Amino acid sequence: MPRATRLPRLLHRVPRTAGAVRTYALVALLGGCGIAILELVREQTGTPGFFVGLGLALLPVAPLVAAFRWVGRASPHPWAQLAFCFGWGACAAALIAILANSFATQWIAAATADPSDADQLGSVAIAPVVEESAKAAALLLVFLFRRRQFSGPSDGFVMAGFTATGFAFTENILYLGNAFDQDVENGTGVLNSVTAATFFVRGIMSPFAHPLFTVATGLGFGAAALAVRRTRRIGLPLLGLASAMGLHALWNSSSDLGESGFYVVYGCVMVPVFALLAWLAVWIRRRRLRAVAGELALYAAAGWLSPAEVPALVSMPARSLARALARSTGGRPAGRAVALYEADAAALALLRHRARGGPDREPDFAGRERELLRRLWLRRATAGPALSRAAVLEELLPPCFDPLGGPGRVPGPSLVPGPVLVPGPRRSGPVPSAMTAGPP
Repeated sequence: MPRATRLPRLLHRVPRTAGAVRTYALVALLGGCGIAILELVREQTGTPGFFVGLGLALLPVAPLVAAFRWVGRASPHPWAQLAFCFGWGACAAALIAILANSFATQWIAAATADPSDADQLGSVAIAPVVEESAKAAALLLVFLFRRRQFSGPSDGFVMAGFTATGFAFTENILYLGNAFDQDVENGTGVLNSVTAATFFVRGIMSPFAHPLFTVATGLGFGAAALAVRRTRRIGLPLLGLASAMGLHALWNSSSDLGESGFYVVYGCVMVPVFALLAWLAVWIRRRRLRAVAGELALYAAAGWLSPAEVPALVSMPARSLARALARSTGGRPAGRAVALYEADAAALALLRHRARGGPDREPDFAGRERELLRRLWLRRATAGPALSRAAVLEELLPPCFDPLGGPGRVPGPSLVPGPVLVPGPRRSGPVPSAMTAGPP
């Protein structure tokens, strides 16, 4: 093979090799941190306490994961990315927190000669800074190396939630394991045990505590992804991190505010902030779905999607039904193809929606749009009929819908006002090559 031919191929492999090296390095790092943190926790709790704490700590994980997945379903994140966030929180961030908190507490105790003051100061002043910074490191890594995955506050919300859920999982093992070990030493019954009380506080009353803190950091990163000015891209994450540290410090100080301090902070601060974030999650999800519907209507009008696909792509039940229909006829590969088609369609719509803010928002808009349209084109034969059928079964199409109206017609309520500047697909060849210019 001529050298001129080999060189482009070698250069084309470099990014993939670099990405693979980073992936293997992160997996090795998280694996090493996981082994280390599990051994540290087992040494502190004992083997029986470790397994009891592990079993009880698993119970709040599934509801929290499901809640954050629900928030992000408008534009699904890759499971590998969410697993990285959870693993970072459970392994790397937890290990950093245990080692740094222990070192800081011992240093304060040696400096003040008062262990009780050291524990109090470490809990209120040191732990929030260390723990929130360690959790924020996962968001920073994604923000720096996977910027495309940060399309707005919703992405920061979801990734922060997964990171904090992983951290809380490991921390709960430690607290519940120590409580069980204490109950065994004292011979306490189950109902009056420290284990039951600890699980009630951490697993039932406040399983959302750590996610609530870290979501503030995630919202800061999400807002920074939409910012144009460099000062805002730096300042917004720092502001979110400072808010997370403040909430965390207030929560940790509740036990030092008297017998009713915990209930005052819980009722007057934690519950209202949780309600606000729950409302914000619903609002963000609805806003994203409206943006997806409006932008996909343009692509449907240009012929890239069939008109019936648009209402199905903005309905979560219809998406699930479309995947089930595809699996029933084409097996798991067909269901996977529909899932990827749905994710790419949402990513395409949000890409165009962000690019409306100016070329600085999406400098690589044309190339990224071209790639997403190519992927949609490749899977349209499988996903299009399944989504259209799901739209019919879910009764999402208006009564005046004309299935013979052609790919360039979209029902009036779904069409975004204004000129359609998205060119239609080329009909020659299996995959279109020249897709579109910049957004309107």
